[in-house]
Amino acid sequence: MSCFKIILKRNKEESLLRFHPWVFSGAIASLPDALEEGDLVEVYSSDNHFLGTGHYQIGSIAVRVLSFRQTDIDDAFWVERIRAAYKLRCALGLAVAANNNTYRLIHGEGDELPGLIIDIYGQTAVIQAHSVGMHRAKNIIAEALKSVLGDDLHHIYYKSEATLPFKADIDNENGYLFGGETSNRVSTSDLDNIHIAYEKGLRFYVDWLKGQKTGFFIDQRDNRLLLEQYACKRSVLNMFCFTGSFSVYAMRGGAEIVHSVDSSSRAISLATKNMELNFPGDQRHQAFAEDAFEYLTKMGDRYDLIILDPPAFAKHKNVVRNALQGYRKLNAIAIEKIKPGGIIFTFSCSQVISKQDFRLAVFSAAAQTGRGVRILHQLTQPADHPVNIYHPEGEYLKGLVLEVE
Repeated sequence: MSCFKIILKRNKEESLLRFHPWVFSGAIASLPDALEEGDLVEVYSSDNHFLGTGHYQIGSIAVRVLSFRQTDIDDAFWVERIRAAYKLRCALGLAVAANNNTYRLIHGEGDELPGLIIDIYGQTAVIQAHSVGMHRAKNIIAEALKSVLGDDLHHIYYKSEATLPFKADIDNENGYLFGGETSNRVSTSDLDNIHIAYEKGLRFYVDWLKGQKTGFFIDQRDNRLLLEQYACKRSVLNMFCFTGSFSVYAMRGGAEIVHSVDSSSRAISLATKNMELNFPGDQRHQAFAEDAFEYLTKMGDRYDLIILDPPAFAKHKNVVRNALQGYRKLNAIAIEKIKPGGIIFTFSCSQVISKQDFRLAVFSAAAQTGRGVRILHQLTQPADHPVNIYHPEGEYLKGLVLEVE
């Protein structure tokens, strides 16, 4: 693939010299006439010093840097990067554990492959591209995956219709790049295309064809394990439950009752299926398809463990203020109504919401109620979602565990 040359404006190279992997459009002096979105580019300073190689894209972030060294972005490059990521997951005990076959293999900038997500569900890899460059490289990436994972990989599913730039002139249809329908597919009357994955000894139906993200929220694995430790003999409410994974861990932890709430009837159906898969016939669990704020407002003080894991309230900086108001409102209701001595697990998965702003929103919510609140844990994403130290924006998941007097 040909590689174009981009030259920055004077004194606009400082962030790249600090190894930040993004080049913003305002830093670029000019673009080659033949350059197209997704092309490989080499970035140079105004005095013609090489700075990095990456994918060009239209928008505020104009280049996502793949390498700060002059190197060919060829088949060997992709194999090397994916193999390094796989070795890390093996060292973490995720890719080789007998009771766990679900983990994130590639986490964008955290694995020096900005714009690329790859999640593993057993023998299936689900690829998600967030840039046109990664979309155009999808078949090379698939071959590199096969080279690294070998016989352990039977299927590669490409799922990027919802993550690629909507104005990009590309064919971004989802589909299998390798293999096809998996052998552990489950047929049900109300849910299609779902498959079973294992996480820390528990089983979950994963719908990578129609489900959110790649089909499952792997980034909450460690936080679910922590919740399990707090669940014994408690009355648990899991808001925005999606697949019901927090609920399943609470059940294993010995909760007296577990209620799962989500506005999506499909999510409630999937959460119920996951509960039945792990705890068949157990009457401790109930699921409700209701609006979160309406449910919280009318719930009374019946719960002493509440999980607040909403979808991203802010995906862009221009809605941060409204998002913070949403976090304050949500947490204020939960803090006000939870039983004395109750525990709240509260999260934000919005990248544009900082840890400081989220914590301030929760502080404001607590102050509004007048109740005593202590922070027991400060939570983040697990190690298979690594944060590049030069790219702090990669730390998107924020969480607090609160004890309410």
